[in-house]
Amino acid sequence: MTTSATGERGGFTLIEILLALALIALLGTIFISGTNSLLADKGTSPDGQFWKACAQARKQALEEQRSVLLSFDPKARGFVLNDGAQQKALPVSGPDDLVIDFHPAQSDSSSSTLVGGTLVETQPLAAVTFYDDGTCTPFRVQIRANRGAHMLSIDPWTCAPVLAKSDAAP
Repeated sequence: MTTSATGERGGFTLIEILLALALIALLGTIFISGTNSLLADKGTSPDGQFWKACAQARKQALEEQRSVLLSFDPKARGFVLNDGAQQKALPVSGPDDLVIDFHPAQSDSSSSTLVGGTLVETQPLAAVTFYDDGTCTPFRVQIRANRGAHMLSIDPWTCAPVLAKSDAAP
């Protein structure tokens, strides 16, 4: 603020206002770019990438009105969508030892092996099918990474995760 020769207080000058606006803009730019870099570094888990591939396969089957096969290619480290006319690759990021296998909905006790203290299914399906009516093959997916494994069951009517009994009832 400036004072006049008579000692009366005047308003802010144009330079002072422009400097204040430039400082606010600079701080805002720093804050926004810092926030974007924090959010961009967050990777998607293998589970999240699997659900994204399922959603994409189901969407493609519904839109094109034909069945779509979903498989995992361990050499290319990605999911493959195949509708009979074309193939689409969806790369998967994650640990180097990541393995994703599809299995029948019902477990057979002879198809399980204990590997390094973790029960692992040993007879995978080559691919699963997403149909043009929005349903899919009944299947389970086994995701192995970092010497651990877990199994996800998929509901064939909604192609979504099957809720555990503890999730269904309050």
